[in-house]
Amino acid sequence: MIKLPNLWEVLFFICNDMRDRFTIMDWARDERPREKFLARGAGSLSDAELLAILIRAGNKDENAIDLARKILRGAGNSLKNLGRFSFEDLKKFKGIGIGKALSIMAAFELARRGQVENATPLSQIYSSSAAAENVVPMLKDLQHEECWVLYLNKSNKLLGRERVFIGGFDSTVVDIRIILRNALARNACHIILVHNHPSGNKMAGEADKIQTEKLKKAAKMCDIELIDHLIVAGGNYFSFADEGLL
Repeated sequence: MIKLPNLWEVLFFICNDMRDRFTIMDWARDERPREKFLARGAGSLSDAELLAILIRAGNKDENAIDLARKILRGAGNSLKNLGRFSFEDLKKFKGIGIGKALSIMAAFELARRGQVENATPLSQIYSSSAAAENVVPMLKDLQHEECWVLYLNKSNKLLGRERVFIGGFDSTVVDIRIILRNALARNACHIILVHNHPSGNKMAGEADKIQTEKLKKAAKMCDIELIDHLIVAGGNYFSFADEGLL
């Protein structure tokens, strides 16, 4: 004998089905993320609501906020972890295509660059800490290796900084010719080499020491001095100059 659902079971099913089908547009106007942002400011929104504004829409099973919450859970509810997500990591979530993934990644990249701009302006660099302030915010959360160079004049005034290589997860190749060519073009007298260790281990390996020595010798032939090499690991760094390795 087939048991038919009673009236309360039917109503429960219908209500839940209707709830699941609600989109953000069905919400009260002042509770929608964009309207809430305009009316109360960004500080009134949760992380999920801010992320929902970036992704704009969910999928057929989830609205934008539900999808945003799922993404945050996937990042351990940590914005720091979310900022490390790769394109492939974001694409794993149903409803996140190329456009949405790039929007999220672009937002975090802008935030990193904003951190650097908000750092104390330094016209001259005389210490490893001053150099680190210019580059640590850009490199500390990356999951791949990057190599940067700070170019300085005779008075150690910062002429500019430049990324010279993007590597894999555990290797960076320093192209000495590119570094010196760019240094000469800027009339730099001093340079500081910087790269990151995504592993979180800031200590210099043998390959780091060998590359540093090669760059130092090549730079000297061009009358340019390598005054430091920083290895960034999270919020920490290792300085070849401070450790007496230059």
